Amino acid sequence: MATDYLMTVGLVIGLFSIPAMLSAYADERFPRGPMAAFILSAAIIVLAWAMNPALYTFAELPNVVVRVIADIVK
Repeated sequence: MATDYLMTVGLVIGLFSIPAMLSAYADERFPRGPMAAFILSAAIIVLAWAMNPALYTFAELPNVVVRVIADIVK
């Protein structure tokens, strides 16, 4: 279950870093913070996948996120 949390955190950080990168490019400045967040999210996702590679496929990712949300709510 810990790898599910890692995968979800990595996906959320990566999801939020993409609009920040686009905003920085639109303002014609270098996206240092958003790029660091994106690299961190990629590292977390790779770590979660390396800890349990059989569990994570692209089709399984929505179920992983729902499991984590359900565990937090419960």
